[in-house]
Amino acid sequence: MITLNNGILEVEIEKIGAEIRRVTKNGEDRMWSGDPSYWAGVAPLLFPIVSALPDDKFTYNGKEYELSKHGFIRKLPFEVEATADDTATFMFASNEETLKAFPWKFELRIKYTLINDKIKVEYLVLNKSDDTMYYSIGSHEGYACPEGIENYDIVFEKEEVLEHNLLDGMLLSGETVPVLTKGNILPLNEKYFELDALIFKNIKSRKASLVSRITGKTTTVYFPDCEYLLLWHAVGGPFMCIEPWCGICSTKGDGNDITKKEGIIALESKVEKTHTHIIEFK
Repeated sequence: MITLNNGILEVEIEKIGAEIRRVTKNGEDRMWSGDPSYWAGVAPLLFPIVSALPDDKFTYNGKEYELSKHGFIRKLPFEVEATADDTATFMFASNEETLKAFPWKFELRIKYTLINDKIKVEYLVLNKSDDTMYYSIGSHEGYACPEGIENYDIVFEKEEVLEHNLLDGMLLSGETVPVLTKGNILPLNEKYFELDALIFKNIKSRKASLVSRITGKTTTVYFPDCEYLLLWHAVGGPFMCIEPWCGICSTKGDGNDITKKEGIIALESKVEKTHTHIIEFK
């Protein structure tokens, strides 16, 4: 476990998946605990795919590959490349095993930097293959809601008209239902999560806050690089996930050609791309 501390935040990061496992501010836990009776994760990284593919498979250049929901990176050990009191960089390089499921050579770095009461999270993806690499990437941090989620609101940066994209199994059905007709405050309700997540495609905001109506404590996620946003919660669990994604679930009836997948990122050979989001604890 790697520990960062800037005198305001203390952050513990596990080498498996380079996953944040604990954040405390003034001695108080602000992340979900990872209690496996609800959900054993805390802040897994989703890569090289987010959510599910049709039959967990995709094709590229006429060859079929099997890639399970949310990809494989969250389960694999990272190398600690650099550390200081308030920053750390973790690196994973593709290998023979990853090439069986994802046919590109890559390096993935996750850099965490503490800035006052914020954690800057950078995902640096380097395509080391000779052809264009196709991938998605997303975060899945869970934040503590000790009073229960129905005492919390999600407050958006901008006025929104939000349509939830319904799921059919693990894929989008192509149908939507209204969640927020007009406004910037979404009161949380357990009913939203009885089937799975709230999935928003056409969100205008690039900032969303989880706000307790009881204590006023606020966790804000800034996601300038992500076009999609998900909210997820295990029913009854005292936590809420705010998930900015660069990519989205496949829709039922979609083909398996990864080059044509909605939201897929095409990264040219020998090019590095950085995806950044920032978490602020007030």
